[in-house]
Amino acid sequence: MKFTKLGKALLMSALSVGIIVGISSCVESYTVGYLYVTGTETAQSGNNGIISGFRIDHNTGFLRPIHQFPVGSGGSNPVRAVLLQGGRFVYVLNRGVNQEGNGNCTAADPCTNSNISQFAVGGNGILTFQAQFYTQGINPFRLIADSTGGYLLALDHDAPDSNSVPGNSATSNSCSQMLGPNITSCGDVTVFKIDPVTGRLSLVTNAQSASGGTTLSYFPVPPDPIEFAMANGFLLTLSGTPVTGDSVFPYTYGTSTGQLTLSQNTSQPLLGVSQATAIVNSGTNIYILDNEPPNPNPNQAAAQILLFTVAAGGGGALQAQTSGIVPDDPTLAHPNWVIQESKGKFVYVVNGSNNPANASNPYPDGGIAGFSLTTTPSFQFTATTPSAFGTGADPQCIVEDPSDQFIYTANMGDSTVTGRIVDPNAGVLNNLRKGSKFNLLGPPTWCLINGRTD
Repeated sequence: MKFTKLGKALLMSALSVGIIVGISSCVESYTVGYLYVTGTETAQSGNNGIISGFRIDHNTGFLRPIHQFPVGSGGSNPVRAVLLQGGRFVYVLNRGVNQEGNGNCTAADPCTNSNISQFAVGGNGILTFQAQFYTQGINPFRLIADSTGGYLLALDHDAPDSNSVPGNSATSNSCSQMLGPNITSCGDVTVFKIDPVTGRLSLVTNAQSASGGTTLSYFPVPPDPIEFAMANGFLLTLSGTPVTGDSVFPYTYGTSTGQLTLSQNTSQPLLGVSQATAIVNSGTNIYILDNEPPNPNPNQAAAQILLFTVAAGGGGALQAQTSGIVPDDPTLAHPNWVIQESKGKFVYVVNGSNNPANASNPYPDGGIAGFSLTTTPSFQFTATTPSAFGTGADPQCIVEDPSDQFIYTANMGDSTVTGRIVDPNAGVLNNLRKGSKFNLLGPPTWCLINGRTD
């Protein structure tokens, strides 16, 4: 077939347009990572647990649902999820249900059918169920992996022989034997070794036997645990009790064995903390979030952030940073998580609303308080505060995408995900260009990012 000069020109023009469109299409569809969100399905009874999955567009931060999602979480009321280093396995902690059929687990009304469900991460971010595992205590509610990816640790609110559990009233139990004679009620940590090939979990027993030579399958921690974190070779458990107040209890952590060894006999009280909500290790700093600070006054924020490091040679004791106690954004309350963005310049604290719910606004929106972090370190508000960066209602988690461009929260009150663009210079969180709100099938509880896309 022969073409005239005009025909050849038109053909070349069409080919050029096709190439440009093709390149643009490839750019638009490039996935920089996957966002997984645990939660429950509103349309189902029994607190049916699900995992929602989204592809993150590298150019816009826009979220597109992954095909075949959501998938079942392996149980009821999933509350935490962990992605193993390398992005090959995901573990979901399903809290189960109590006698009333909800996830409000207490020692007197414990949740049953709790489990840790393992999923393999496949091509296109697909999750495939593998197996289930079980903690040694009662009412598990927190889950973390160590920095090596070799061990998984679960925090149980109640140890199996704690006196807080109905029917357990012995004067001597693992709580008092391991933590002191005056402590008869406690929580525990269950430690699992992770098989590097299959991802399967195997129990790590306590090498520090209780009195009488009793071997424990768990590690007791002080009563009323709230959260735990790994930092500088220690496992730090944050607890809050009416008698002793909020405190942090350390175990020395063995990276090669998963063993927790007592490094101090008592917990460290947290002065100026009245209602701690989380302890988070950023890698360089330890953040403790506190709601409703003591002795409130009209000019005081409804929440605060405390900054610590692990004291050298202190057996896991925390040392307060020079910045002292930093007030949260005054329009927010109930802080539940914090991230230090990848470049270490800014810190973002996710909060609920400080406005009371009412008939016209049953789920007031929460927000993100942004801070700049100097090398002192010392918090300073970013240029846009005290105006917080908005989220949906009652955000439960905050994550940064693998390309360090976007931040996402999952919001329980309105069953949404909120996405924002990070200004790398000012730390301001701007709306995504193609829309910042993404709907879920039910209220979310936790979120995590997978940067492995092959």
